[in-house]
This record gives sequence, C-alpha cells and structure tokens, in this order.
Amino acid sequence: MVALRRAQRPNILLGYDGTEENEPALRWAVEEARLRGLDLVMCYCWRWPYPQEHVDTAVQSVFQRVGENILREGAGRAAELGTSVRVCTVLRREPVSETLVHESDDAELIVIGSHERHRLPAGSTAVQLPARTRRPVIAVRGDAGPRGSVVAGVDGSAGADAALGFAIEEAALRDGELLVVHGAWEPGAVPEAELSLFTDEERLYRTRAAMLDEAVHPWTRRYPNVRVRTSVQLERPREALLDAASEADLLVLGDRGTGGVDPLLLGATSSAMLHHAPCTVAIVPEPGSAARRAA
Repeated sequence: MVALRRAQRPNILLGYDGTEENEPALRWAVEEARLRGLDLVMCYCWRWPYPQEHVDTAVQSVFQRVGENILREGAGRAAELGTSVRVCTVLRREPVSETLVHESDDAELIVIGSHERHRLPAGSTAVQLPARTRRPVIAVRGDAGPRGSVVAGVDGSAGADAALGFAIEEAALRDGELLVVHGAWEPGAVPEAELSLFTDEERLYRTRAAMLDEAVHPWTRRYPNVRVRTSVQLERPREALLDAASEADLLVLGDRGTGGVDPLLLGATSSAMLHHAPCTVAIVPEPGSAARRAA
C-alpha cells in the first residue's frame, strides 16, 4: 500500500444492490479500500413500490429483511475478496442518490455500478450522483481488469486540477502509469481573447502544451515515482478522451470544465464520458463546489 501525501476520510462508500452486474463495483470498492487502508461501507437502498402515503408495516418489514439479507451476503462476498478490509453495512429506503450523498460525510470516495453502457437513463444514480455530491464518484463499468492504466482529462480549470490530483493518486496506489490528455479544439469554451489561437494550429498546440506541462508539474514533483505522460490533441475533448480511454482502466475527470455555467449540473464532457467511455469513470468535484450546490 502506497502512503498518500494527505489525510484521508475513514471509509470507501459503495452503493450496493446485490445483483450480478454490481459485482465489478464491489470488487473495485474492496480493492480501493485495501489499497487506501480504509474501511468499506456498503449501502443498500430498498424501494417502496407503493404510493408514498400507503402504509403497510408488514410489507415494509419484508422489504427490510430482504435488504438485510442482501447486505449480509454482500459483506460476506467482500470479506472473501479482501480479508483485510473492515466491512460495515447501511440499510436505507430510497432514493439512492440522496442516501449516498447523506452517507458520504465520512467517505473518501463513492463507488457505484454503471453497467448500462451507452444507455444510461437521465435519472440513473451514475448520472445524478456526481452532479450532487462533494466526494469523488467512481462509476465502475464492466470487469475491473488489471487496473494499471489511468487517464486524466485536463482543461486548465480548478476542477481539472482536482481530477489530476486524484488520478495521479490512483496511479500511485496501483503502481501504474498516468496519461494526461487535453483535447485542445474547443473554441466555444475559451475567452474571446484566445479565439485567434484557432487560426494557427501550431501556436494553439504550443500554448496548450505549455498549459498542460504547468498543470502537471506540481503533481509529478509530489509523486515522482509515478510515470506520467502528457498528450495534447487538436480535436474536441470528447474525441480525445474516448480515444485515450480505449486503452485505460480508469478515466478521471472534473465535474465541470472551463465551459461550465450551472454549478448544479455536471459538465457536458464529464456527462458524455459517463455515457460513452469504455472504461470505469471517476468524476472529481471541484474544490468549493459543494458550497455552491448547497446555496
């Protein structure tokens, strides 16, 4: 286990539903807790299928017992996967996103499943939660695989810097490498004074490469043992990130980029990667975003 360069909160929070599709998220959360030396908290939310005003204590007791059994089996499975991890369970009534936000005060990060590639509904937890929480959210897609390659998307924003710090941390924990990507062709998201850059591709490349080097330098000094590569692509961020993610185990992004307007919404690029990236995606909140969302 690599010693991180900062204090951590005491646990990893996993949104658990007991399904076979949730198994990759369970594996990821157990490994994350093991690598970070933290406890694992498994949270299951049961759904009341009747109108809110309908009261039936007997039926409610059945749903609660089912939830308890699912959590008991899940905790047993987590113990099989990582015997050094201390596992706690939390049973709550839906809604899931609100519950995970509420339960995340002591969480270093939140892990959820995201197995519905290319068809995540707008109301899914994987879409809603990163826009609402003040903790990094890892949406696990498919089997975790070797988990050695991490990609971070950087655009010069404060949120991107937070994502970069999280990404190099993840690479350090796994003794892996980090590829930092900037898709430079985004004229609609730059100040008017920078629009002239898009008439000179060589100048645009040099300017963005210097920005990327400046963003990466403090983190490589802090984590000198992590191999870090940078890549400036003269294409839109979505295309650049999708291409890089095709060979990655984890793609890390900020919750909002330079083009963000509404602090209550997830950035367009981050949202697109949650829907379309072929690998697991981590969304990292910008420092101070929780205060804006609570306002």
